[in-house]
Amino acid sequence: MLAIVCPGQGSQTPGFLAPWLELPGVREHLEALSDAAGLDLVAHGTVSDEETIKDTAVAQPLIVAAGLVAARLLLDTGALTAATVVAGHSVGEITASAVAGALTEDDAVTFVRERANAMARAAAAAPTGMSAVLGGDPDDVAQVLAGLGLTAANANGGGQVVAAGTLEQLAELTANPPAKARVIPLKVAGAFHTSHMEPALSVLEALRPSLSPAEPLPTLLSNFDGAAVVSGEANLDSLIAQVSRPVRWDACMETMTGMGVTGILELPPAGTLTGLAKRGMRGVPSLALKSPEDLAAARAFVAEHSGAAAVTTQEGNA
Repeated sequence: MLAIVCPGQGSQTPGFLAPWLELPGVREHLEALSDAAGLDLVAHGTVSDEETIKDTAVAQPLIVAAGLVAARLLLDTGALTAATVVAGHSVGEITASAVAGALTEDDAVTFVRERANAMARAAAAAPTGMSAVLGGDPDDVAQVLAGLGLTAANANGGGQVVAAGTLEQLAELTANPPAKARVIPLKVAGAFHTSHMEPALSVLEALRPSLSPAEPLPTLLSNFDGAAVVSGEANLDSLIAQVSRPVRWDACMETMTGMGVTGILELPPAGTLTGLAKRGMRGVPSLALKSPEDLAAARAFVAEHSGAAAVTTQEGNA
């Protein structure tokens, strides 16, 4: 069984889309997504600097667009079979929803545009952020975070938890980490997946009537508990609520393991989730699709683990 996974914010790096623009149709696809996003995603994916693409309003649409571009190049319509599961981490859940057919590309980009702008406004209301906590006893880590008023916003498995809260709370965590744990500040602009993001919920609820959610074609997992969503509306419920509640990527990996996943393929900007899988899904082969040079191997990987044909040419898939 094949798992297609889509990364979240912080996975982007300056210029990461430049090699993809050399492929036929990619520039046109990105330009169309740019129109829907209200951003120049071609420029942001090629020449914008690190500080620019760190901005939540830029980073989220850019990450979703990257996944959509790669998915169109990689996946034939027959590749998403019952032997496929799709999941995304945080904003990557929007990419996953489009890949699974639960949202159209236009709806996915519209949703991420409104989500990113609303979360950026919420983040600007107070100086907040996120830090990864690596290692330590889970109960001790939970106790320290609770004592500081921090939220375990991402449970990533493999001994990694992401704490979120005010910058003062995070500074105290860095100064006094849990025993045998390391604290690494993350390049994000706010305390995502916490109560600090609640103002964004009303924006997304107001957007709901304009969207056309559909039942996902393959199995699509929710970040809330790792369970499969049963309908397009249920998926939309998950996407909206996810903004202010923790991401349970550990639960998603547990579900994939229980389903018998035999291979994990990560869409661009790839590397983060395959890294987590090496710790949380030990022994399961993985492939990070980082550049066009990886496409041939990725197509073979899809065919091997899904039992379906993958795209073999670039023409007609942009």
